Amino acid sequence: MALTKEKVLLEYARCVKDTSYALKTYLQTYDNTQSKYVPLKLFPDQEYLINDYDTFEENIALKYRQAGVSTVTSAWISKKLVTASKTKPEKILIIANKLDTSVEMASKIRAFMDQWPSWFGVDFSIEKNSQRHYKLTNGCEVKSVATSKDALRGYTPTILVFDEAAFIEADNDFWSACMASLSTGGKVIVISTPNGFDPIYYSIYDQCLRGMNDFKITEMFWYRDPRYAKDLKLIKCNDIVHYMLNREDYNDDEIIIEYGHISPMERNFEEIKSKFLEGYKPYSTWFEGMAKKLKFDRRKIAQELECNFLGSGDNVIPSDTVEKIKENFIVEPENKFMGGALWQWKEPVVGHKYIMGIDVSRGDSEDFTTFCIIDFDEREQVLEYLGKIPPDVAAEVAFKWATMYSAFVVIDITGGMGVSTARKLQEMNYKDLYVEGTNVADKWKYNPSTIEKIPGLNFNSKRVQIVASFEEALRHNFIVRSTRLMNELNTFVYVNGRPDHIKGQHDDLIMAMAMAIYVGENSFTKLEKVTDQTKAMMESWLVNETPVKNSSKEFNPGLPVMPANQYNHHRRIDGYTKKDYEDYGWLFGGNRR
Repeated sequence: MALTKEKVLLEYARCVKDTSYALKTYLQTYDNTQSKYVPLKLFPDQEYLINDYDTFEENIALKYRQAGVSTVTSAWISKKLVTASKTKPEKILIIANKLDTSVEMASKIRAFMDQWPSWFGVDFSIEKNSQRHYKLTNGCEVKSVATSKDALRGYTPTILVFDEAAFIEADNDFWSACMASLSTGGKVIVISTPNGFDPIYYSIYDQCLRGMNDFKITEMFWYRDPRYAKDLKLIKCNDIVHYMLNREDYNDDEIIIEYGHISPMERNFEEIKSKFLEGYKPYSTWFEGMAKKLKFDRRKIAQELECNFLGSGDNVIPSDTVEKIKENFIVEPENKFMGGALWQWKEPVVGHKYIMGIDVSRGDSEDFTTFCIIDFDEREQVLEYLGKIPPDVAAEVAFKWATMYSAFVVIDITGGMGVSTARKLQEMNYKDLYVEGTNVADKWKYNPSTIEKIPGLNFNSKRVQIVASFEEALRHNFIVRSTRLMNELNTFVYVNGRPDHIKGQHDDLIMAMAMAIYVGENSFTKLEKVTDQTKAMMESWLVNETPVKNSSKEFNPGLPVMPANQYNHHRRIDGYTKKDYEDYGWLFGGNRR
């Protein structure tokens, strides 16, 4: 039955004022389970979402797969378009990592536009009417683009939508340009499933939690969705995937809380959330079905179903290792120097073996110069520097702290920046420098060519081995103290199969520590075995009148380390002097007299 003019005006006013009513009254969506169109129904989390869209200018939605967020967002946009005036039209820009993704949302908006009653008086314009970009007769526009520097060229949106924002491969400059386009007013909507600690989606979410931006977070969880949580259960276990795959190992009577008898609309979700702190995990037949489709892949489950940033990315360091470091090892430094650039947790302990890893930048680029000192005996980080200084200044700063800790120094000489630092340290007569290619298994063999080599390590040639050694050390409780390094771990991922940082993030501190650990494991550990063997051999040959000298196990074989180092005068070479080495080296295959 046709509405009278008065009723049309009343209905129009109600639709403008009450978005939820308008969407549920006039729009339909396709239901795959029924193979037909059904009225658009909104469950509570979706109601909260559209209310936040109406209320706040900047919105970010944290969602699981099949939450219906893209559908509801498209419906909300269609309502904004049909109720816009010609004097103040809406211009929608949809940005996604792939053009197909943004076009898909534009098509959803178009489909909803066709459903609004004719008395709204809005139709598609013949001026521009393509899948990617179309106009309406009231002057509104919808445009879909893929991520690029030219995405905003010639188009000033009033509503900017980032679809699957966590998967957009862009940096902070792109984000800044997008936000600048809204400087005269407008809304921004960011929606996605998590994808680790990406530079856009996670950064916005994290900064919002810390009160650093004006975004409103709308969190949506599958266990609050009445479609998927009809038979909701809470399972007390460490790993829900392990439970699903190994039910015979669990006693369900002792670990399950049933919620299936309570209507989803009547459940106390604050109570349910509190149970998570006690070790319970949400479960339903839908959840297990989705887990099967994902082949019980924990990373995919964290990403697609659990809205978990930590476990959802393709991180080099496993999420449980990162969480363990965060909970057990991270502490504030005891001292901060150089304007807060240098952090110190522990002062040097006499007799301990220390290693310094140095990663050098130009001092004027996006990368930082970093160095890290680890206590190899305690397997612990004791000092860290992060700043932008040129290579020669880096050598001077590193010299001071390496001397204080009597540290064995390894420098990344890939790209040439580290070469300047290494040569400067040599000029300053620092002797304990790692030289790549030396034979750590032959302690006594004199190799003068090591003095001529540039001290350091070509990181890129051994990148996989160094990162693997670093990951193994962290898994076996190597103690990381720094929050700065912890933040780099969150964004250290596999990029095309190669360990690297996410675009716009950094891994400089990781590189410094990874080199120190790698050299320690491959030099000191092997050296200790050789030293013990040599000591036993010497003891068997020496007579009682000649006491065996105590070994400090600090000698670095084949490296340009001199006991007369004026800056490390207290260091010794396994208890033996240089003269001992020269007098008896011929016994072990060295130069004969």
